[in-house]
Amino acid sequence: MSIFTGAGVALITPMHDDGSVNYDEMERIVNYQIENKTDAIIVCGTTGEASTMTHEEHIETIKACVDMVKKRVPVIAGTGSNCTQTAVYLSKEAYKAGADGVLVVSPYYNKATQNGLKKHFTEIAASMDLPVVLYNIQGRTGVNIQPKTLAALSKEVENIVAVKEASGDISQVAEILALSEGRLDVYSGNDDQIVPITALGGKGVISVLSHVIPGEVHDMVIKTMEGDIKAGAGLQLKYLSLAKALFLEVNPIPVKAAMDMMGFKAGPLRMPLTEMEDANKEILRQAMIDAGVKVIA
Repeated sequence: MSIFTGAGVALITPMHDDGSVNYDEMERIVNYQIENKTDAIIVCGTTGEASTMTHEEHIETIKACVDMVKKRVPVIAGTGSNCTQTAVYLSKEAYKAGADGVLVVSPYYNKATQNGLKKHFTEIAASMDLPVVLYNIQGRTGVNIQPKTLAALSKEVENIVAVKEASGDISQVAEILALSEGRLDVYSGNDDQIVPITALGGKGVISVLSHVIPGEVHDMVIKTMEGDIKAGAGLQLKYLSLAKALFLEVNPIPVKAAMDMMGFKAGPLRMPLTEMEDANKEILRQAMIDAGVKVIA
């Protein structure tokens, strides 16, 4: 059974001006997402700036999110690292905190071989009893998890159940689905490819765009899964410019700016990320207005 079907939001971590986590605002955002049809909360991923958190902050933020969600939707905790033992530690802590699954990115910088990737993911999956979603994003990690590797892991490791696919290669997505023969759920990792990946048999998206238009992203997935490709594609195309504007600068710089424009208190980014350039911010603002998003700041 899938951890979730539909649109999961890759949650930002709102910060106070001093850089500490703003848990009150985080709860406000979580509630807003769930009330507007988001199907899962993914906490402490790339969008959540987990790479700049201490281990203590990381674990506390996962615990806080689980408490906020109150089992209304699944919580998937980002626990990946380029150090296998660190990923094992964080995954065990996510399990203790009550997460419903973990999202584990391929190890960055080390550039492991495919055999190394298999051993890395197998060890993490064996360390705790939670479903594991692998995260394939070569643009950030330098390594592509090849379809044959994913298919082998889905066959050999019972709790490796899904992949967030952000390669941008639709042919690769098709190959993953073909080789895994239904054992591996595929979620789009790119907001501009939700409908194509869902139409191929994917289960939805782990989305940045959902911060801004959660109901519409949910509908995009569900209409496509129900066979109304024309309606799903219509939504994909309608919000394409907004999806692209949210990546004018490296994620999560634009989405935090967008949330501020909507009246949320996203707060500052942690270094080395910096605030969005003014010119890009105006392009984003216009894309939001054009998409019908209420901009109040």
